[in-house]
Amino acid sequence: MDGVLVDSWEPHLRSWRALAAENGLPFQAGWFPAAFGKKSREIIASWWPGRAGDAESLDARKEQLYREEIGRRFPPVDGAAELVRALHAAGFRLAVASSGPPENVACVIDALGVRDCFDATVSGRDVERGKPDPAVFLTAAARVGIPPERCLVVEDAPVGVEAAHRGGMAALAVLTTGRREEDFARVRPERVVRSLREVTPAAVEEILAAR
Repeated sequence: MDGVLVDSWEPHLRSWRALAAENGLPFQAGWFPAAFGKKSREIIASWWPGRAGDAESLDARKEQLYREEIGRRFPPVDGAAELVRALHAAGFRLAVASSGPPENVACVIDALGVRDCFDATVSGRDVERGKPDPAVFLTAAARVGIPPERCLVVEDAPVGVEAAHRGGMAALAVLTTGRREEDFARVRPERVVRSLREVTPAAVEEILAAR
């Protein structure tokens, strides 16, 4: 969802910075790229291990700040809504599988106007471990009734591509804000695109058929 349906790089960065400032915690922008796509509580434990006991409240506040950010001016990824509708119309079963909380998922799919296109949603609260563990994607596959080897994960984070491959799924990486093609050299997605407007239902079937 993040970086695929919503261009959330800057809103997440601003909300992390605001959370740190509110709580007198250190924060360096350089920490952010590797953390993008992971569960907030795992990020908190990594950045601020001394505040692990407050992880639940810090997590809730951070996500509240994030929703306020995208609520002021929602930043859709170019072509996201059109691609979702095209895939739905072509008969693909679709799921959102996000490390974020369900409130974030609802906020994004409602802002895009595509709730009716999704057969399932999975949030960070539905799984114990975040990416690169594949649990969030395997749960999504189970909910839509499709075997992992027939699933394509669309991701903007290397940790998400790694999770897809660990789950036996193909992965397409989209280079939205903050991402470069070389970021994915280690995890080797099946395809890399610079815009979702390069993706069509036929292209998705082609990737899956090639496996």
